[in-house]
Amino acid sequence: MSAVLDDMDSRPGSTTSLLRTVIGLYLRDAGGWMSTKDMVVLMEALGTSGTVTRTALGRLRKKDVVLQDARDGVPGFTLTEGAATMLARGDRRIYNPRSMSASDPWCLISFSIPETEREKRHQLRRRLHWIGCGTVAAGLWICPDSLRLEVEEILGDLELRAMATIFVAETPLVGGSLQDAASKWWDLEAVAELHRDFIREHGAAGLPRHANGNGAAAPLQAGQRVDPSAEAFATYVQCIDRWRIIPYLDPGLPAAFLPADWPGAEGTALFHRIVAAYAEPSGTFVRNTLHAAGN
Repeated sequence: MSAVLDDMDSRPGSTTSLLRTVIGLYLRDAGGWMSTKDMVVLMEALGTSGTVTRTALGRLRKKDVVLQDARDGVPGFTLTEGAATMLARGDRRIYNPRSMSASDPWCLISFSIPETEREKRHQLRRRLHWIGCGTVAAGLWICPDSLRLEVEEILGDLELRAMATIFVAETPLVGGSLQDAASKWWDLEAVAELHRDFIREHGAAGLPRHANGNGAAAPLQAGQRVDPSAEAFATYVQCIDRWRIIPYLDPGLPAAFLPADWPGAEGTALFHRIVAAYAEPSGTFVRNTLHAAGN
């Protein structure tokens, strides 16, 4: 599996996807190695049994995300080199979602690939789609110019660079409206639904709550903090797991290309509120858990 696709090849909310998110968030901070037991304990905080977690670890090992690495006789896992690169790219994409301005340049990718290379042609189209490119025509794709280096990486990885030409362009001149053109080039409704699902599922987490003196839930006041806990950890991991495919598929188009009710800004703002509230207490919970386990 290509490193470009590793971020999207598991269904959000599945055990494999949640485990991959836990690894992406915390294995590097733990020094690049984590014992199998530690991973099981963290996944138990997400409601997953040890048996199921070990099965998911086997899947991630087969996908070259992690390597088995026993230390002092303790079984555990490290990241593969490809996974480390993929996670670094994912960090940039996840925490800094794209947002084009009207004056930003575009990248056009034109290619003609013979039938003898149809499998590579299929892979190219699939991978361009998964990084947020739109389809103008079968052999002509479009994306923000900020993605040009990733496009070059994909073409090089598939050994198709000689069959493609890349153009850097200003705003496309279309026969109708830019909104109509964008709706044909990208499946914007599918991307909008991802944002809406995220807002529906995690909207409450964007307004953290605490227990008042009577034990009842009350809105978190300005300056108050979310306590490190298994609940904070689960909230944060589930948020990242659901969110992380959205910045890949959402090209971050300028307002002129989007419908008036586009939910992207609301989804992005919610994501940043959750990160601000839960990232630190979740990380503290993980460090406390690993320390209690003797690491």
